[in-house]
Amino acid sequence: MQHTEQDKQTRRKFLRASAAVGCSAMGLAFAGCRHLLTRTNTQAHSLLPACKFVATPDRYLDLPEGFSCHAFSPVGEEMDDGLLVPGKHDGMAAFAGPRGRVILMRNHELRARDVAQGAFGKLNTRLRHVAHEKLYDAGRGILPCLGAVTTVVYNPHTGKVDRQGLSLAGTLYNCSGGPTPWGTWISCEESVQRAGLLFARDHGYNFEVPVSATPQLTKAVPLRAMGRFNHEGIAVDPHSGVVYQTEDREDGLFYRFIPARKGQLVAGGRLQALRVLALRSADTRNWQDTQAERIPLGKVMPVAWVELDDIDAPEDDLRRRGFEIGGAAQFARGEGIWCDGEAVYFACTSGGTQQKGQIWRYVPSPDEGTGRERGRPATLELYAEPEDSNLLENCDNLTVAPWGDLIVCEDGINCEDGVKEEYLIGITPKGQFYRFARNAYNPSELAGATFSPDGSILFVNIQDPGLTLAITGPWHKLSKQRG
Repeated sequence: MQHTEQDKQTRRKFLRASAAVGCSAMGLAFAGCRHLLTRTNTQAHSLLPACKFVATPDRYLDLPEGFSCHAFSPVGEEMDDGLLVPGKHDGMAAFAGPRGRVILMRNHELRARDVAQGAFGKLNTRLRHVAHEKLYDAGRGILPCLGAVTTVVYNPHTGKVDRQGLSLAGTLYNCSGGPTPWGTWISCEESVQRAGLLFARDHGYNFEVPVSATPQLTKAVPLRAMGRFNHEGIAVDPHSGVVYQTEDREDGLFYRFIPARKGQLVAGGRLQALRVLALRSADTRNWQDTQAERIPLGKVMPVAWVELDDIDAPEDDLRRRGFEIGGAAQFARGEGIWCDGEAVYFACTSGGTQQKGQIWRYVPSPDEGTGRERGRPATLELYAEPEDSNLLENCDNLTVAPWGDLIVCEDGINCEDGVKEEYLIGITPKGQFYRFARNAYNPSELAGATFSPDGSILFVNIQDPGLTLAITGPWHKLSKQRG
């Protein structure tokens, strides 16, 4: 991959933002509007009164006083390429565009049969406008795969979309992914569908998508060296170029990919799985019905990495071989993942004694990805494990705010007054939980939380049927009210 001057500038901005997040001591919290949890693994949580949200006029979200949001790019809206905005908006990241624009790269978690929400319209009639050689899997001409990535060029000055279009197509169940320091988006397939009667190609891969202010469909090239499994998300360490990957399975692994050439994933590399040094085949899930040793909150564990082979895994057994033969650690549905430049945070949706979820913090070795890291190993810490649905109900996508807090999307079954509730949850570096926003539109999960490059806008998706929200407000005031 040849890096243009714009690519280099994008990477420098990414590194500066990462450093700012890693060094920041500010917090996102506000008095009277937080649930607090001390960093303890007991069930005796100390909770403050629930937040009294202010309903926004459009009732998409309930937000703290002073904050507002507006919606754009809903499912079915015609895009500039003549196709329709696909549904099931999911993982997302924001990039700096020209003239102050924000470029959103957004996944769509669709299957081949989700025709009513696909980019090609009813009966896929608009498929004729697309070059089929750019699709990863056209479904043998019968039922094309409808998983996708769209590029949305958002104008913060007008609050409107300047341009939008399809940028990846023919994939399956594009759930999450992640941005790279060199200015691309990695989209992940949460599917291990094999080629067969309807499907022309195997699925279960990552795809790299260019970021551009002039959206256009790119040819879908699977990054096979990153492994074939139930991919969820990725995060890149900007220092080493190593890519970390989560696997959405109840017995999944946590992977890293060491590229043969930094910043050039298509050139191949090595796939490995994390292993806790002191505990072979560690079960990190902390489930009550297992005999595994429970891992306490806040414990910092040195780790190593297990080399994996046969990574295309035609039998979908990569995680089992890594655990049983290689001694790799097992995680409960790895999902959202984000790197703040110093550490990698990732969510395990069904981890913990109450299966409400876990969040892990991985700190890379100063010699990450080299033979020297044995002397200074990376570490893994159980950063959060809520045991109360009032704190967090099944963490999914997450991001790191510019001031250092985690912003976490819920995908749980929590109900209040008989109504399913989904929130954006904040977690401070001290382990304080608070509800920042509530989905007032429908019971759908929130997904793809990501901040604009300048930190002034929080974008998030209501996944089903699919629309994107831009949240603005007095972020600076919240940090001053931190308890």
